Amino acid sequence: MTDILERRRDAAQATLDYWVGKPFSWGVCDCSRIVAWHLRQLGYNAGLTRFGRYRTALGARAALRRGGHETIGDVLDGLLLARIAPAFALTGDIVLGAGTDSFGAFGIMLGNGAMLGFHEDAAGVSVLRRVQLETAWTVA
Repeated sequence: MTDILERRRDAAQATLDYWVGKPFSWGVCDCSRIVAWHLRQLGYNAGLTRFGRYRTALGARAALRRGGHETIGDVLDGLLLARIAPAFALTGDIVLGAGTDSFGAFGIMLGNGAMLGFHEDAAGVSVLRRVQLETAWTVA
């Protein structure tokens, strides 16, 4: 059990180190790119790049549809990641909260109530606290 928790912690730290402070940019630095990068640290292949490139929200929606999905959550479900209540999310798990668009806002749990993600009041990828979460996926 300790090995799994250490891998999750290490992946979350690597994701934090790589992404924190980078400004939002559709198709380059957005929720799906961060989630896909994080999952690769844990040995998963989200395969989001096979859906094609995009530079706008409409382009992102079209890319998801080309992959046969309506939401990024559908992609995570397709990887057989189990949905869990946000209250049970541990370090390294993927969480979803309300966003300013129809996609929602995905993030990576860092522990102690903190998550890595975007917020409209932050300049780029940031550590966020006390965010209202809708669902979560465990990466165990």
